[in-house]
Amino acid sequence: MSRVKRGITALKRRRKVLSQTKGFRWQRSKKERAAKEALLHAGRHAFQDRKKKKGNFRALWNIKINAAIRQLANENVRSYSQFIDKLKKAGIGLNRKVLAELAEGHSDIFKKVLESV
Repeated sequence: MSRVKRGITALKRRRKVLSQTKGFRWQRSKKERAAKEALLHAGRHAFQDRKKKKGNFRALWNIKINAAIRQLANENVRSYSQFIDKLKKAGIGLNRKVLAELAEGHSDIFKKVLESV
C-alpha cells in the first residue's frame, strides 16, 4: 500500500483557523488551540447578537417615534403608546421602522399620519 502524507490538509486547516482569528489579541491569534476556542466563542456571540440587534433597532424606532409625537403633540395623542393604539384602531398598517423614518426625515408626512389618527 502506498504512503499517504497528510501534512498539506492539516496545515491548510490550521492556517484557515489562524487567518480567521487575525486581529484577535495575544495568544488567541497565534496559537492553534487558543485560536480555535476563540473562534467558537466569537461565533456564539455573533449568533446571539444578530438576534439582539432586532430588539435594539425596535427600541430605537420606538424612541424616535415617541420623540416626534411629543414634539407634535395634540389633544388626542401625547405619547407613543396612545399613538400606536390609535394607529391600530384606525387600521393604518405602517410598521415602526417606516414610522421612525418618517418621524426623523419627513416630519410633514409624519404630522399628516398623526392627524389622521
